[in-house]
Amino acid sequence: MQRLIDTYLNEWKNNKNRKVLLVRGARQVGKTYSIRQLGKNFNNFIEVNFEEQLQIHNFFESSLDPLEIIKKISIFYGQEIKTGNTLLFFDEIQSCPNALRSLRFFYEKIPDLHVIGAGSLLEFAISQIPSFGVGRINTIFMYPMNFQEFLIASNLSNYANLIKHSTTKKNVDKVLHNKILDYLKTFILIGGMPEIVKTYINTNNFLECQKLLENLTTTIFDDFSKYKKKIPKLDLQNIFNSIIAQTGQKFKFSKIGSKKAEQYREGLNLLLDSKMAYQVYHTSASGLPLGSQINTKKYKILLFDTGIYQILSGMDLKEYLTDDFAKIINKGKLTELYVGLELIKAQSFSLRPQLFYWHREAKSSNAEVDFVISSNGEIYPIEVKAGTKGQMQSMHTFLKEKKSKCGIRISHENFSEYNNIKIFPLYAVENVINHTKK
Repeated sequence: MQRLIDTYLNEWKNNKNRKVLLVRGARQVGKTYSIRQLGKNFNNFIEVNFEEQLQIHNFFESSLDPLEIIKKISIFYGQEIKTGNTLLFFDEIQSCPNALRSLRFFYEKIPDLHVIGAGSLLEFAISQIPSFGVGRINTIFMYPMNFQEFLIASNLSNYANLIKHSTTKKNVDKVLHNKILDYLKTFILIGGMPEIVKTYINTNNFLECQKLLENLTTTIFDDFSKYKKKIPKLDLQNIFNSIIAQTGQKFKFSKIGSKKAEQYREGLNLLLDSKMAYQVYHTSASGLPLGSQINTKKYKILLFDTGIYQILSGMDLKEYLTDDFAKIINKGKLTELYVGLELIKAQSFSLRPQLFYWHREAKSSNAEVDFVISSNGEIYPIEVKAGTKGQMQSMHTFLKEKKSKCGIRISHENFSEYNNIKIFPLYAVENVINHTKK
């Protein structure tokens, strides 16, 4: 399946000034698949999986000299490694810290060789390395598929193009608008994990996708056993479940269990580092950059995929498929989760995931804006609504206090404008990012 990151990978391949590339992301989001697709453009493609081929670790024990390392790898795989003709791919590289250490030397000594590393929990592995090749390694982040990728994979590129070229001054035909919302309903239900999307496209069977999602969540919980030396598996599972229960709210450790916050904090950081969850910090939004004005004690947590969310939150599949879209999608803060994930996926691949919200707590006038983004020196508040109606008191409060020129509402509605409020339909979250860049 075609992914948006494929374009970035091809540009990296053809860039004469490229550096070693490190691809980060949660398990099974498609990192290996996309890199294998890139490998088809080379005469030789060598894939080293450090979790499967433990003996390869020995090649990095005595020396980190890349010239010595590639000699051994070439003999082991029976393939010649030539600069310009070979893509050397180190998968699950977090399992071999010395391989991570060696990447900087590949750039220094063999800069013309195409080298990519990929894995999950890389932040933890990198933190154990005193000096990690600053200026010698490019990092990109990969996520589950977004709605645009889902449409393209489903042979619905015409709808993806229609959305891309629609604006708040040029909306979508009503019939087509409702059709796209139906596709969106499916996407939110199954989520963006490539295996699940592929299964749905091939079978059109929701129940089969549900079974795969259940198996995937079991695999995720089984993976927690790998980190039991640092954090008890049950604690990680409880934190994971609490993220789901607290979606759309300020995250509180007290809602997880009876342990002290510090005992849970390390587990939460592990889930964040593995990209199975993303932190949305509160910002005062009084100036730029937004990240310089955060309150580190106030944040929300977003689970990394809506499909996993709906499985673990116990949503009723029959009800979801038959009930009114605007009614059912508002349950469990699913709308806010979906929009937050789409905003993260629309960011540059090279940027660490970053998202903010705003909340004013006052006795007589509480106000909260779901998300706040910035672009071209401007700050934009974003409110998410499931239906076509709803007050925007918090939005207007923010616009007045912060003197922002424009607010953004993402809802069930078609593209439109009301004074200084821009309306984007739920299926066009990526358009929001593109609009603010103009």
